[in-house]
Amino acid sequence: MRTSRLQLLAAAGVTVASLALTACQDGTGTRDEGASASQPVASTPSDASSQAPEESASGGGGNGSTANGSTGSGGDTAGSGESGSGSKGSSAGKGSAPGGSDDAPATFNPCNGSNTSVSAAPVSRPVNHMLITVKNTGSKNCDLTYYPVLRFDEMQWVPQPVEESKPQAVVTLAPGESAYAGVLLSAADGSGSGGATGKKLTVGFQGRTPNSDGGPAAIPSLPAAGVYYDSSLTVTYWQSSADDALTY
Repeated sequence: MRTSRLQLLAAAGVTVASLALTACQDGTGTRDEGASASQPVASTPSDASSQAPEESASGGGGNGSTANGSTGSGGDTAGSGESGSGSKGSSAGKGSAPGGSDDAPATFNPCNGSNTSVSAAPVSRPVNHMLITVKNTGSKNCDLTYYPVLRFDEMQWVPQPVEESKPQAVVTLAPGESAYAGVLLSAADGSGSGGATGKKLTVGFQGRTPNSDGGPAAIPSLPAAGVYYDSSLTVTYWQSSADDALTY
């Protein structure tokens, strides 16, 4: 009898303990589950927030290093490149300035009878033409401007130039070099007037400006029989080649 009562009390105690444990587990478990559930949720934002600044920092650092590194250094490079190119531009400007006419006017040394040898010889082709050759016999370059001023004997008029023969630039002769001028002595069809035979030829030189004095004239020798000319007498501008001089 006593044994049965003890068994009942023991069973009741187990039941109570079981209920208490269940209640405790439910309550604690609920809190634990809530805590465990809330902990990952809390830890996730903390991780995300802790990672976000890191990503932002690394991203910002990457972008910053890229910006500061590539863009910054690139900007510095570009800046130095721009300043370099700017300095090059300014140095180029300075380099080109001394070569300008404002700083250093081009020197002018006219070719004339004092620093050249001059010859005049009739040619077979083209007909009624003569070739004047000027050779620089000096020790430095000389310039031939415009065209030779010709005068046969005591002729009172000046032969006109062939404008089509005007070169693009002044002919400059180094020592030993030659230049040429072609002379049309008379019209091939006989249309010229006032024909005469010249026994003496004076070749005058022009200076820096048209019709200015370029220095001493030259008197080249002519054939013993002289040279026939008429009112068609014209002369070319100075040319660098004999072929060009005899084209007109």
